Amino acid sequence: PDLSGHEKYGLGNVKYNISGIHITAVEFPSASISLIPGTGIKLVIGNASLTINTNWNIRTWMFKDNGRSTVYISKVFVTAIFSTTLDNTGHTSLSLTSCRTTSGDIDIKLNGKS
Repeated sequence: PDLSGHEKYGLGNVKYNISGIHITAVEFPSASISLIPGTGIKLVIGNASLTINTNWNIRTWMFKDNGRSTVYISKVFVTAIFSTTLDNTGHTSLSLTSCRTTSGDIDIKLNGKS
């Protein structure tokens, strides 16, 4: 979904809109799944990265600008634990019990008229 809003900085409000969010690349160089006896499944993703392209526009009382941006997020680490149960029909149910995510670097390149 698009992101829009406003923030107050110094002398006035800054209105922004980020649209056309498109994930163009995802890399999982290190991923593993293991069973946790009596609990479920543990998923660990290490050193992942993703690239996102967007359109953006910004408006203040002094100026307005718009353009495209590329966001590169790297050194992403995710640990998720899923619990597994059987329902009364014998089908397996999977529920997210916990999730921890950290990212190391975010690089944003803005291309606009200004």
